Amino acid sequence: MRKIKSIIAALAVAAIVLPGCKKFLDINENPNSTTKANPEQLLPSIEASVAHVTSYQYQTYGNFWSQYWTQKPNASQFRTIDAYASGPSDFDRAWAILYANALADTDSLIALQGIRKFNQWSARAYILRAYAFMLLTDGFGDIPLSEALNGSGNRSPHYDTQERVYDSVFAWIKKGRDMLDPDNDYQPGSEDILDNGEGWEAFANTLLLRAYLRISTASNAAAAKAAAGIQALYATNPTFLTQNWQINYVDVGGNQYPIWAEVLALQIRNQGASGTVLDKLKEWGDARIASYFNLSSGQYRSIPQGGYDNVPSTTPLSNPSARVLSGAAPGVIISGAESYFLQAEAALKGWGTGNAAELYEEGIRASFVWGGRTNAEATTYMTHQQVAWNSANVDTLQKRIITQKYFAMVGTQGFEAWSEWRRTRYPEFLKRSEASVLGVNSRPQRFVYPQAELTRNANFPGLQAIDVPVWWAKK
Repeated sequence: MRKIKSIIAALAVAAIVLPGCKKFLDINENPNSTTKANPEQLLPSIEASVAHVTSYQYQTYGNFWSQYWTQKPNASQFRTIDAYASGPSDFDRAWAILYANALADTDSLIALQGIRKFNQWSARAYILRAYAFMLLTDGFGDIPLSEALNGSGNRSPHYDTQERVYDSVFAWIKKGRDMLDPDNDYQPGSEDILDNGEGWEAFANTLLLRAYLRISTASNAAAAKAAAGIQALYATNPTFLTQNWQINYVDVGGNQYPIWAEVLALQIRNQGASGTVLDKLKEWGDARIASYFNLSSGQYRSIPQGGYDNVPSTTPLSNPSARVLSGAAPGVIISGAESYFLQAEAALKGWGTGNAAELYEEGIRASFVWGGRTNAEATTYMTHQQVAWNSANVDTLQKRIITQKYFAMVGTQGFEAWSEWRRTRYPEFLKRSEASVLGVNSRPQRFVYPQAELTRNANFPGLQAIDVPVWWAKK
């Protein structure tokens, strides 16, 4: 059974400072210097930081730009997000948490890797470092890497290309995974608030598979690198996640799901159901509609994405359900359903082993189970002509894998769903927000570099428009 853990109040990410400067470590370095840092405190701090960003800033933007949620007509909190009008100051906090908190603390743990007593904490730090840098580069594009955590006090690090960032991500995941040693007498205990009971090796392998598939659309050379990397991964007879890798928040002050804490502070729920996803859930008879949204006046109600100015302010609108938005909603890092869909795509491309059809169906079933639905409901759903694995066309089957991944991520993995849309342009039914300030054919393709970089980094390379695709996105 999955180990249940809760984030504790001492780990709340409340005070965020500007990115600090600590020594950037190459993966081949093996320092034995002493440190005053306590590994039992650093590990959950890193985990809490990445989960906070994933479950708050990245989740909010992802859920709106994946068209799971839209701004309610009687409020204004998310209008700029729905209008694709976000600016640099909107992204300062996520950038600062990842660099100044998560990544700076991974340095402290990685510095302990030469000490057997702390080696397993260092292994986890490498994997978490990879995850944090993936969040940054997938959101912003080119980012500081090699000079990002420089102990010389450099406040103006140069930016590295996304390709180089991903090369480091691959290396860090493998380094951390290969350092994992269940026979080591010293292992993290209850402070490891992410471990779901399946182990860090399964998480590392699943994250590595996600990373290779992410770059597979960047270029022919990147696709070849992805294919080789996935084939090498499968040659190790890897284990993958079958359940959610997540932080379990609790509905107690200071420990709540981050977005819900904001709802409580404002005393209003400004996120409503987007017609884009709700209409498809209804059309396809998807029983998970009750897992993702609440009834409003006895019905599931939505408005068009960004349509808040085109309907009366009193228009009833379904809220996200407690399963995806409440004090005790989980902070999902990688879901079990996503793991199956990643494996299905790898098998479909001929890069991984396993039966693509079976893995695809397991992904759907895992999502239904997580949503509290029955196996019979999942089986019925898979008979729908747009869902069934009933084609010999690889492109059609690829579209179905990504589309079903989209439906499995409603409200819980918004950023990942948006990233997959950027990578593949699936699902095809996403629409332009009615509030968009961009051109007719433009959609958000990246986060805008934060204000702090514009004003403080002398080597800042310049702003990129929000509709300029990142390196790996389908052009």
